[in-house]
Amino acid sequence: MGNFFLILHHSIFSFVMASFIGEISCKLDSKGRILFPAAFKKQLPAIANDKFVIRKDIFESCLVLYPYNEWEHQVEFIRKKLNSYNKDHNRFLRSFFRGAAELELDANNRMLLPKRLLDDVVADKELVIIGLDTKLEIWTKEEFDKNNEEQDDDFAELAQNILGKDNLDFLQ
Repeated sequence: MGNFFLILHHSIFSFVMASFIGEISCKLDSKGRILFPAAFKKQLPAIANDKFVIRKDIFESCLVLYPYNEWEHQVEFIRKKLNSYNKDHNRFLRSFFRGAAELELDANNRMLLPKRLLDDVVADKELVIIGLDTKLEIWTKEEFDKNNEEQDDDFAELAQNILGKDNLDFLQ
């Protein structure tokens, strides 16, 4: 019975994930804190318990903020794919976890962003937080605007390549 409860407990809670949508501008205060947007707070699952993990994005010059339960899901996925006795896998793990930090909202829904990560993305006062399904991205306003201009032209082609007629077999 105890093992059944553990499996049931894991199954129920491992599928409770956020689905963040939206784009919100915010300001970084002099201590490196942001006020966590109320719109995203409403979208945060209770299981996340106002805890997050933040790291630099792999592909873009932004920070990625995971609700803690989603971070655990990501780590579980990675563990299944990697062999700790493989040198390249270890290099990947080192890079993936480098700079990652646990964060928690304070009583005023503020979040202190690590200075080393802010320095990595050359953050100033103006930030943009965007919902990206199960995670949030934190961009400098300047980099976000630049990235949007570049991606606007590419989006139609990207959509066609990823979701075009040849790739919609799953709908049949």
